[in-house]
Amino acid sequence: MLHEAPQVLIALEQSGLAAAIRQSVWAYPAANVGHIVALTLFAGSVAIMDARLLGAFAAAPPADVVRPARRAAMLGLLLMAVTGSVLFTAEASHVAMNPVFQIKAALIALGLLNALFAGRALDAVLADTPARVPLPTRVRLSALLSLMIWISVAACGRLIAYF
Repeated sequence: MLHEAPQVLIALEQSGLAAAIRQSVWAYPAANVGHIVALTLFAGSVAIMDARLLGAFAAAPPADVVRPARRAAMLGLLLMAVTGSVLFTAEASHVAMNPVFQIKAALIALGLLNALFAGRALDAVLADTPARVPLPTRVRLSALLSLMIWISVAACGRLIAYF
């Protein structure tokens, strides 16, 4: 697969950094464990946030649940990006040419776009919505889409090893 990959990815994979990651006893395993821990933080935060947007935890004002969950999700996403970059660097050409990774990358972009567009409308809605009041349909649909996208991203991440 190396010959099919773009030169920039081949260069990344053949870099001193990538070699150091592959040769280190702890760098790749630590990045792998860190990626799973970050995924847990991210997935839990997104699940709580989206569940509240869909109507769960209705006794709490949505802002009281969504805002802290959003901050935790952003931290989890940042940590996944850092650890994922380490994992990617070690095998850049192989991973980038993997069709499941390509689907994962497209889904991540879709998930980020959904969060960006929903986030703009959500701030005003959160400020004005008390407990036990259903959120607008567009917010609920965005939350449902978010759950579907991020579950699919996690599934693709796990399936990369098999393709």
